[in-house]
Amino acid sequence: MAGADDFAAYLKQVRAHRAELRDAVRRVDDALEAPIARGGAWRTSVAVALSELSRDFEDHIHLTERPGGLYDSATATNPRLAARAEQLVGEHVGLRAAIKACVVSYAEAPDDADLADLRESATTLVGELVRHRQRGGDLVYEAYAVDIGGEG
Repeated sequence: MAGADDFAAYLKQVRAHRAELRDAVRRVDDALEAPIARGGAWRTSVAVALSELSRDFEDHIHLTERPGGLYDSATATNPRLAARAEQLVGEHVGLRAAIKACVVSYAEAPDDADLADLRESATTLVGELVRHRQRGGDLVYEAYAVDIGGEG
């Protein structure tokens, strides 16, 4: 039963990381909620939160897409979930690019005239990440009848 024990340990790791990623998204959202009138200080706090999110999202991709990872195992045990797993992997590509674009735009914008546009793009990103997380949780629950939650 070492395989079952290994997978249980892996799911524990997934839950812990899921909580970290949720917290990273929340930190971006909290930074976005701060008064935009703070200008450069506001931009910096959002940029820092986005950089942390970027690192956590890369960890998420590695954890879920690796051989024997969530998506691989889910489709091996339940082939009808393959299209949904592929959709999530495809979303990783777009979300990774959107996170990178936000990080770059917050770090490299020449002045504070574009703060409202920056806020809008990052707010849209936060919503996309929340929906991705929901779809991932649904897939895992359907594949394993396990709620990976992310509450700790």
